[in-house]
Amino acid sequence: MSTTAKTPRAKDRSEDDSLVERFGSTRRSRFTRHLLLCAVGLVMMYPLLWLVSSSLKPNGLIFSDLSLWPAAWNPANYTEGWTALEYDFGVYFSNSLVIVTLSIIGNLFSCSLAAYGFARLKFTGRKLFFALMLGTMMLPGHVLLIPQYILFAKLGWLNTYYPLLVPNFLATNAFYIFLMVQFMRSLPPELDDAARIDGCGPFRTFWSVILPLCRPAFATTAIFTFISVWNEFFGPLLYLTDPELYTVPLALRQFIDSEGQSQWGPMFAMSVLSLAPIIGFFIAGQKYLVKGIATTGLK
Repeated sequence: MSTTAKTPRAKDRSEDDSLVERFGSTRRSRFTRHLLLCAVGLVMMYPLLWLVSSSLKPNGLIFSDLSLWPAAWNPANYTEGWTALEYDFGVYFSNSLVIVTLSIIGNLFSCSLAAYGFARLKFTGRKLFFALMLGTMMLPGHVLLIPQYILFAKLGWLNTYYPLLVPNFLATNAFYIFLMVQFMRSLPPELDDAARIDGCGPFRTFWSVILPLCRPAFATTAIFTFISVWNEFFGPLLYLTDPELYTVPLALRQFIDSEGQSQWGPMFAMSVLSLAPIIGFFIAGQKYLVKGIATTGLK
């Protein structure tokens, strides 16, 4: 009576067949899924590609020629748009960069301190204050609009950057606090015990132990802050009246004339340039962004 033993190659092949039957994954199906995802990605990228294409077209062809490849090229839109307004567009880029940089510093500093208190310290009413903090996320921004405007007007902060910057240094964004709280809770509590044995107080423990381990959460907060502040239109429109203090979104709005004489080509060209810092900042911190979001809910 003879028995046949499976060769290693036949055994691997049978295991692959069982995995295919179990997960329904073959090379053809994976190729089909990737092809479908690429097609969906191209559809989603069409507005961006159309924006780049329109920035290189003459004004007369922007809305009449819908193809992505311009029938006529006009690269002068970039040079015209840079100097079309009262000030060079570099002034508006500098203003936005200052506001974004200080906003990131403010959110990282204030929100991390608040998150450390909620996540690692024990004090009376911690759960109540944490619930109240989360409750502020449900308040529409328009509800606070008039009280904040009256407050900043009484302080004499209108037509300055203070209304756009000071709230970021006071931990007013509950989402960033919640994000950091969830990340800090995932860190082992033995780290605090070891630091306490070494003679570290709460602030030293936060600065020397917890802070270096929170880079993914900080990177996520920095990216979200950069995108939201860079694209903010309503806040600068409400508090800034001097064109020299305008940010990039307000400068782009100046290209649109109420009488219909809009400079679409230069406006699209400057819009493309305004997207470059966001895309670059996102690509630079993409690894930390994915890691920060993926580990936020772990405990």
